[in-house]
Amino acid sequence: MPTPSPERFRASPSWVWGRVARRMRLLRHPRVVVSNAAPEWVVENNVAVPTRDGANLRVNVYRPTGTEPVPVILSAHPYGKDAIPANTRSGRGINRQYRIMPQPETVHCSAWTGWEAPDPAFWVPRGYAVINADARGAGASDGTGELFSAQEADDYEDLISWAGTQPWSTGKVGLEGVSYLALSQYGVASRNPEHLAAICPWEGFTDLYRDFVWPGGVRENGFSVMWAVLTSRAARLTPPLRRALAAHPTRDAWYRERTPEIEKIAVPMLVCGSFSDHNLHSRGSFEAFRRVGEAAADPAPKWLYTHRGGKWSTYYGQEAAQVRARFFDHTLRGLDNGWDALPSVRLAVHETGAAPAAVSGEASWPPAGLTVRELCLDVASGTLSEGSVLTPAASRLRLRGPGLEWRWRLAEDTDIIGPAALRLFLSVEGCPDLSLFVGLRKISAGQVVPFEGSFGFDRAWMSYGWQRAGYRAPDPNLATPLLPVHRFDDLTRLSPGDVVPVDIELREHATRMRAGDELRLVVRGKWHHSRNPFTGQFPAGYRAQRRGAAVIHTGPDNPALLRVLTRPTPGEDAAAGDPWLG
Repeated sequence: MPTPSPERFRASPSWVWGRVARRMRLLRHPRVVVSNAAPEWVVENNVAVPTRDGANLRVNVYRPTGTEPVPVILSAHPYGKDAIPANTRSGRGINRQYRIMPQPETVHCSAWTGWEAPDPAFWVPRGYAVINADARGAGASDGTGELFSAQEADDYEDLISWAGTQPWSTGKVGLEGVSYLALSQYGVASRNPEHLAAICPWEGFTDLYRDFVWPGGVRENGFSVMWAVLTSRAARLTPPLRRALAAHPTRDAWYRERTPEIEKIAVPMLVCGSFSDHNLHSRGSFEAFRRVGEAAADPAPKWLYTHRGGKWSTYYGQEAAQVRARFFDHTLRGLDNGWDALPSVRLAVHETGAAPAAVSGEASWPPAGLTVRELCLDVASGTLSEGSVLTPAASRLRLRGPGLEWRWRLAEDTDIIGPAALRLFLSVEGCPDLSLFVGLRKISAGQVVPFEGSFGFDRAWMSYGWQRAGYRAPDPNLATPLLPVHRFDDLTRLSPGDVVPVDIELREHATRMRAGDELRLVVRGKWHHSRNPFTGQFPAGYRAQRRGAAVIHTGPDNPALLRVLTRPTPGEDAAAGDPWLG
């Protein structure tokens, strides 16, 4: 049965050349403004911090003048604490990633800001000390580092102890930063060291295998390769990072040992969950909010900040910075600023692009009051519907072809919020296994609506999912009907002709649909976007099956369905204002 192929975006020559011109312009003049005004604070460079095994880590300390003790904002990473604009020839040099991953808004920071690290020019005038630390094996620190390891958590614990016992410190330490500077917080925070008072992991995955390197059991061979090569050049690491990430196709002991026990974290947490980073940090950030504190005897409060903007333009933007300042003012300085009375979730709902259509406060994630909608797939008509499909049918999916698409037209204004789960029934032709790439996209007035995505890609869809069909065993501790989490420890080959169920987890999002808009489910055997640096999602890439086909079955014996969470779009009065700004 010939289920419709997805409608392709038709790029005119003028659009393509416009994208090329945009890329070349941003390569030369990225949207970054660096201030290098002389700091009016105390700066101490390359201070030695001894660790429990005798190695010295080196840190840069930025703190207010005077003798009054202040709380500490700390970050540690392998990227080099001295790789800051102030140390370049012009005093305004920036990291090369700003040139290859465009931001939707201009990034503003000072010349003393480390890569993805807190900006001292923001924090020190507010009465904080900022510490930027070289992790073991990085920059001026001793030794050889091992990322995601217990050794890294040991070192971070020693840094927290040192920062909390200095004469200029109040003894309260908070952890802050983006990406690796976020995810490295979980391991040490699960130990709940004495002076650690709060953490703010701003977009950081929690499961190296599931969230990043092998999503759905599918090998990521784009950004992960680039990141491994560049990080290995910036720091002395063992084992060789690129080789190690690829050497373990299952979620074996090597990956499990590098997964932090986030359930044990018992300090206050503000976590950023991005709807625009599905290829990297989104899944892990929402997992952190769900699971942090579950195994703690006295769990601390936690908050979730969502957005669908650029990673760095949002982090260094004034609104997000004010939110983090309010969080740390409450948790590190004890200020009665109303933070503890805020709703737990700041939910940004997006209709298109990077700017939210509405922002609301919610008590939980996913928000209460959502309706589970079970949309049945029908390959005979290419539709999604809430009624049962009574007629059995099947459609062939060529793994190197354009894919298959199903459509659901919305009859009223609706917000679709949270994760989604897809169950397919399939058999294979010409291959013992295959990888599936799933996408949800919004169609309005006949056009694909673009959103901000990973790596500065501004034509992303609503949500994405990955799944290798041979991994079908659910994780008994984590899997739910809306989160079909797999163990990824045992790959089962498929026999030709056997119809098997395959469950696919789709990433979190919050999207506003208007009456008449369509939700389209796309299933392919390859990644949805090209790696073309001008028009595609460079450098994202995933290993796909080269040969064979899948046959997708629907009908009463094979009830394929998509589960989503929805609620009616609130009125404009209910959608106005941001409850977290104050």
